[in-house]
Amino acid sequence: MNNMVITFPNISPDIFRVSIAGFEIAPKWYAAAYILGIVGGWLMARWLVMRPALWRGGKSPMTPLQVEDVMTWVTLAIVLGGRLGYVIFYQPGYYLANPAEILAVWEGGMSFHGGLIGTGLAIIFFARRHGIPIRSILDIGALATPLGLGLGRLANFVNAELWGRPSDLPWAVVFPGSAAQACSNVGELCARHPSQIYEAILEGVILLVVLWVIALRGGLKIPGMICGIFLAGYGFARIFVEYFRQADAQYITPDNPLGYVVSLGEYGMTMGQVLSLPMVIVGLGAAWLALRAARSDATPSDKARA
Repeated sequence: MNNMVITFPNISPDIFRVSIAGFEIAPKWYAAAYILGIVGGWLMARWLVMRPALWRGGKSPMTPLQVEDVMTWVTLAIVLGGRLGYVIFYQPGYYLANPAEILAVWEGGMSFHGGLIGTGLAIIFFARRHGIPIRSILDIGALATPLGLGLGRLANFVNAELWGRPSDLPWAVVFPGSAAQACSNVGELCARHPSQIYEAILEGVILLVVLWVIALRGGLKIPGMICGIFLAGYGFARIFVEYFRQADAQYITPDNPLGYVVSLGEYGMTMGQVLSLPMVIVGLGAAWLALRAARSDATPSDKARA
């Protein structure tokens, strides 16, 4: 093993643990990441709708009270969509045989893609019900999402889960557990890519900064563009990181060690890449259509200045 690799720090998945009257209270970092992501997203959305100058025509698409209302819908959609997405996309056979475990979210198993679909449907339904422009409210959701993504990936690291493929790079991490150590031909200990950190940086920090720079420079005046850029940006980031991330165990076999669900000769695609590719296509298409609509709506004087 490369002596320069990093030993996993001694971090507990529990923020703290106390026993009161025989009951163990142990809040988890993963749960805290969800809560902070949702609260942070709500504060961002409130900040955006309270600044009409950022929006087309100088008018916000919704009120702060409507932001609070939609966050209730979004919170439920994240949990239900994330869980059902994991059940359908990753282990349908297991849960078909054990349907009682579908709602056992405390045992783990959430899918970002499922949560995204659930959240998108909830936002669209809310927008239609309250007469809010759908593309603008989706833009708000896109600006509020990367914070939660980044925090969630950091929680994955703390939990020592969703680690990467074996590596001997200087920043590779020796994760604990028999599954993480089930490597071959890498030495006495198995070091892996800290793919959770890669995702936290790409999907969280970089995507957040890019989207907010675009929004503050007039991007919200082109409804649907920011949402499209978010979808494409996340899709590209996830497809890239999948080359370093360990595939889901249920797809790994002796003949398919990289866990491809689509094989193309020596190459292939993991489930994460298969689910992310449509995001890239839809996102680029949505951003292009938004820009095209903005140009067609521009006044002659606007076009002359352009």
